[in-house]
Amino acid sequence: MLTTSSVFLRTLAECGITHAFVNWGSDHPALLEELERQRIEDGKTSPLIVTCPNEMVALSSAQGYAQVTGKPAVVIVHVDVGTQALAGAIHNVDRGQTPVLIYAGASAFSSDGELKGSRNEWIMWIQDVPDQAAIVRQYMRYTAQINSSHTVAEVVKRSVQIATSHPKGPVYLWGRREVMEAEVDAFVLDATGKDLHQWPSVEATALAPKALATIATTLLTAANPLIITSSLGRNVNAVEPLLVLSTLLAIPISVTCPSAVSVPFSHPFLSGISYLQSNTSNSHLANADAILIIDSDLPWIPALAKPNDEARVFVVSGADPLKASSIGSWHVAAEMICQADAQVALTQIVERVRQLDEQRGSVGEQILGSRIVQERGQQLKDAHAAWLETLVNREREFSGDHLTVPNVIGGLRRAIELHTPSRGMKTLVLNESISNFGPVWEHLRPTVPGSVLTSGGSSLGWALGASVGAYIGGKVKSYQVQGTQPYELVVAIVGDGSFMFGVPSSVYWMARKYDTPFLTIVLNNGGWKSPKLSMLGVYPSGLGSQAIGERLSVGFGPDSPDFSQIAIAASGGWAWGRRVAGSDATALEEVLEEAVNVVVKERRCAILDCILESI
Repeated sequence: MLTTSSVFLRTLAECGITHAFVNWGSDHPALLEELERQRIEDGKTSPLIVTCPNEMVALSSAQGYAQVTGKPAVVIVHVDVGTQALAGAIHNVDRGQTPVLIYAGASAFSSDGELKGSRNEWIMWIQDVPDQAAIVRQYMRYTAQINSSHTVAEVVKRSVQIATSHPKGPVYLWGRREVMEAEVDAFVLDATGKDLHQWPSVEATALAPKALATIATTLLTAANPLIITSSLGRNVNAVEPLLVLSTLLAIPISVTCPSAVSVPFSHPFLSGISYLQSNTSNSHLANADAILIIDSDLPWIPALAKPNDEARVFVVSGADPLKASSIGSWHVAAEMICQADAQVALTQIVERVRQLDEQRGSVGEQILGSRIVQERGQQLKDAHAAWLETLVNREREFSGDHLTVPNVIGGLRRAIELHTPSRGMKTLVLNESISNFGPVWEHLRPTVPGSVLTSGGSSLGWALGASVGAYIGGKVKSYQVQGTQPYELVVAIVGDGSFMFGVPSSVYWMARKYDTPFLTIVLNNGGWKSPKLSMLGVYPSGLGSQAIGERLSVGFGPDSPDFSQIAIAASGGWAWGRRVAGSDATALEEVLEEAVNVVVKERRCAILDCILESI
């Protein structure tokens, strides 16, 4: 027997969706029946099913999957309550511009048994809300109701088309129970994929000729040019033209609020990573006379630091450069704002810079390779080397009765290099360290585009579930993309608050069931440091400035949870865990190496609870 749900699942598979992260409910009888039909007739389901005991974990897993593969997964949840339980992960997939298709059933609309699927449980009255999609609509690229078996394929294909076009992001579909239970003929199922080639994603856009000429000329002739980016590295193919442009003109690159590796730490013109806290602005910002902002929602915080009034500022963004559909209040004082794909635009700029310089060379005014460019490049190289030396020295400083973030992350980096076959080149790190975001980036020092990710949003609890999805995504990508291999190691770096937000009781059960071992580093400072820092940002000398976290109600004391034991219990004893305290460099090195080996060689989850100075 085939139903609308059969057509729905077939269309998902035809669109290339390989995995469904699911949390079932009373609105899904036909889906469960169809999946069992597939198991009996085909020996497997399509999409493959990943059971998720928590909805936010499901969506975080789907986000991790899509961040790695570049392709959407589907998340299936239960009516309005399951939609609500997606929680802050909705914010993350929106802000992180991650393609995901979310489907929720809806209560039946008939109650006298008129139709297959009519109401037959008490919850179907109280779960029938006036506008279910309104729960998430402002975060979605598209919402739609499935009204018929004859149009479900079109709705799904349109949804995937929108989700995978810039600005990429989540889409939300919902369908009443009777509609999804309706029986269909086989020809409806067979017709789902016949016109897929007619549903392409929107092609990348280029800079207009006037904008290209202006930007290229300004960068070529500037005395102190600067490039600022945040999320360019989400497209790993955009990194190379960025580095080419930077190298050609010796332009420093400042990375603000990064969500991916946009500039390898080995690049000598990387001038710093900043989350724009007070007194952390890039030294080049105030002196720059030409600034290219490319794929960055927040290049600076005006109240804390901004360019000089004479600087020529250009904004390039792949989609929604004015943030009209995403941010309520936003402005960058710019000469020109352009909508263009970063990879395409940078390739254009590099080519145009070379053309312009060749023209200047014909009259003896060549800039590329000139003394001024060479001197600027040498200054940047010297500053970069000094910065890296400072980071190394911080990693070696062990004192007091607690560890520091440089101690832990520097040791982790070395352990990964020593104990993975590729010396860390096939490792993925998911960074959700929040108040320690900047130091974690600095001491990981990633060199491979795509090797470190954040959620791109601000709702905590992403990294644990995303690790499961990213692990699965890495395997799928290795099957689908020639020349790629699965990750040797996936690492989640979280604060103690992020760990609890991540619903570890669900995640480590999933990791065990679906064989997705990963390493978790908990940077345990005994509470929520970020709210305390926010308070100090407004009241630096206020009444709370001298109060400890416990008194401020942001602390987790006096007895902190034993995070590693939570993971061990959730996995039925499969996971491995330790708590690391004190400031013994040798002991830290040994336990980090042991943890990496547990994941890489024994294929089990490992959790290190690292005790930092308490807030």
